[in-house]
Amino acid sequence: MLCARLVRNVRLQSALWTATQSQRRGCSSENSPSSTMVNRDFLTLKDFKPEEIEQLLWTAKDLKTRIRDNKELFQPLKGKSIAMLFQKKSTRTRLSTEMGMTLLGGHASFLSPDDIHLGVSESIEDTGRVLSRFADLLFGRVYGQSDLDVLAAEATVPVINGLSDQYHPLQILADFVTLQEYYGYLHGLKLAWVGDGNNIVHSLMMGCGKLGMELRVATPKGYEPDGQVIKDATKLSAQSGSTLHLTHDPMEAVYRADVIITDTWVSMGQEEEKLIRLRDFAGYQVNRKMVKEAASDWTFLHCLPRKQEEVTDDIFYDKKSLVWEEAENRKWTVMAVMLHLLMEYKPTILKPKLIRGS
Repeated sequence: MLCARLVRNVRLQSALWTATQSQRRGCSSENSPSSTMVNRDFLTLKDFKPEEIEQLLWTAKDLKTRIRDNKELFQPLKGKSIAMLFQKKSTRTRLSTEMGMTLLGGHASFLSPDDIHLGVSESIEDTGRVLSRFADLLFGRVYGQSDLDVLAAEATVPVINGLSDQYHPLQILADFVTLQEYYGYLHGLKLAWVGDGNNIVHSLMMGCGKLGMELRVATPKGYEPDGQVIKDATKLSAQSGSTLHLTHDPMEAVYRADVIITDTWVSMGQEEEKLIRLRDFAGYQVNRKMVKEAASDWTFLHCLPRKQEEVTDDIFYDKKSLVWEEAENRKWTVMAVMLHLLMEYKPTILKPKLIRGS
């Protein structure tokens, strides 16, 4: 473990030195990257400064403009590779990462539970050491956050959290890009979460706290977010001047909210709890009655796949529902993360606004 960390530290110090030299050469400006993310792990938004999260959102929009809108062939990661370790099945996470790496010129290798029994047939520590010699990035969609933490401690290449039971930071980046595109800013938006206190809302709490968005979280009793996450997010919100409010009343959460967000009530691994959860979440379905309490220009987000009990058809397919843009932006945001963990990058478009009217 010590050797692996020493290698990572040397690489990180090299990246920091390169960034410092670039600033000394006069490359720093308002529209330039503010800090390096090269060779860092992407495990939780808690570990990233507000300006670094803004940078990832900016780069995602830039890549979307260059590659999708302008049809530009842009392959800065040619010759690079990512090893993807999946304990859970996936549609958006797998395809966005595989196709995103391909668009950037690199290669993605998918390893399912049938290919690699993480921590079973081989220890997580040994897996991290071995795969670091094959790939430039490691990507994990796992059950336990601790598995990613161990993998990152042993790997000598950056590790990306594709989902764990504790956090799903890639999803929140996609949400923020989607809202920035729709509203034209982020700071000051009022977001309402209606549902389970799960990994999605944990990352949402971190992201909103970092970027100054008000967040109201409504969960049934017994389904509240993790206590330590609440403490961390409350501190972050105070630092950015925003607020975090927890309640058991979904109507209170959505009152005058700009954005209403929900997710599945029964995550993978919780199937045996389905009947109990459906009973406990009665009254939490996002419907027309609920959105009447929201701001007039409300929007709706859901990370998918969606089930009828979570949101009614008339809301899910409403023109104010941004779920399809949100799903597409999963690709551009994971591309931004992969790019920044492997190299310095300066976007070609103007930086999107964070504050209204700025």
